[in-house]
Amino acid sequence: MAKHVLVTGASGFVGSRLAEALVADGHRVRAMTRRPDGYDGAGEPMAGDVDDPASLSAALTGIDVAYYLVHALGSDDFESRDADAARAFGVAAAEAGVERIIYLGGLGDDDGTLSAHLRSRREVETLLGEAGVPVTVLRAAVVIGHGGIS
Repeated sequence: MAKHVLVTGASGFVGSRLAEALVADGHRVRAMTRRPDGYDGAGEPMAGDVDDPASLSAALTGIDVAYYLVHALGSDDFESRDADAARAFGVAAAEAGVERIIYLGGLGDDDGTLSAHLRSRREVETLLGEAGVPVTVLRAAVVIGHGGIS
């Protein structure tokens, strides 16, 4: 059965390929990006930014499943930014009636040896679901493919 799916980070390495695969499988894809005018990938481009709750509400309206592929690794305060973004997204998803959030995290043992980046990813796994939307977590190692690395 076709679903209404939101792909955050749709212009990124993983998100662009995911949106294309979901469309090919017959799903109705909304591709959330901060710059929809420049988006040329699969799905319907939708303006959205995890720092803007109103844009999240609009992007999540009518969505069954949301893929969360967002992280703020490029900033010095990425841990707090990732946490704030995950909380905001989880709340907006709950308010919009989203059935499930699917999150791509990273591999690593939970034994205290995780890098700051992976610790932040683990925290996001929990924070996304605090507002009540079930979260499915996929943990990947380094993703390498034609055209990039993630």
